[in-house]
Amino acid sequence: MTEWWETPYKGGPMAIPAAYFPRPLYPPDAAPHHTPSKPGPDVEAYKITISRLGRWEPWEPQNWDRDFNNKFSHGRGTGNVGDSGVAGFQRQMNLDATGWIGKKTFNTLASARVPAGRPHEGEMAMTPNSVNLLMEAFTIYGGLAEQPPPPVSDDRTQRQRVLDLAKGWLGYVESGNNDTIFGDWYGMNHQPWCAMFVTYIYEVQAGGSPSFARGAAYSYCPYILHDAQNQRNGLSVTKSPIPGDVVLFDWQFDGVPDHVGFFEEGTSSSFRAIEGNTSSSDYSNGGMVMRQSRSSSQARITFVRVHE
Repeated sequence: MTEWWETPYKGGPMAIPAAYFPRPLYPPDAAPHHTPSKPGPDVEAYKITISRLGRWEPWEPQNWDRDFNNKFSHGRGTGNVGDSGVAGFQRQMNLDATGWIGKKTFNTLASARVPAGRPHEGEMAMTPNSVNLLMEAFTIYGGLAEQPPPPVSDDRTQRQRVLDLAKGWLGYVESGNNDTIFGDWYGMNHQPWCAMFVTYIYEVQAGGSPSFARGAAYSYCPYILHDAQNQRNGLSVTKSPIPGDVVLFDWQFDGVPDHVGFFEEGTSSSFRAIEGNTSSSDYSNGGMVMRQSRSSSQARITFVRVHE
């Protein structure tokens, strides 16, 4: 019988888009070639993930440290599978077993599933908490080995930043049955998540807004419409959409919106949108983040402006 550590891990949809690779990681003994990496939230995320994959025991402790040390990078040297760290995972996936974490190892970890016989068998190894930690690290490092200096300026409006951040999730696929990091973060996982995707982009990635709140506003499209129509909570209806505005879709033309996304470009009658929980066959519960072409003939459309 083949043991789980003798074959490559099975894959699944990327738990986090490849564009959000936080930074390369190097342990202290890489000093002759690279500057050793400072502790960070991404290290904690990788320790959780590789632990769930059986390569760094125990698999579910209360706390992880954030130090990218030689032992986690190369293994503890005991010969035990559970002590083999990053390099053990890389060997199992036929990657160069340097123990360093670059884009290829990041992408492979993001798509690996917990093997048979391990706790949480079949789940994505990278948990929603791990993804949040990696997103936190991305905001710090932006893909660079060291924290970059503060930008001189950012002339983008918040809605432009929000739209750019939403585009970064294109291609994301739920784990099944509306299981997403957006619903898990909001506190309503396994529920339709298009509105929670919009809320997550504003609250987690864009630094917050006066309109959205985790666990309170918004998970339900009709609530967005009601507040915008009444100019509440920093929302208002607009007939002249600009990139980054929120757009609601009422497929049945019954006054109750079924779906929400971000207006990307076009006119009020024909446009493109970035949407969560959609697909080419199921517009409102398709399980993906996609760019969709929309028109006013498909649905009753309402454009919502979020106050900045």
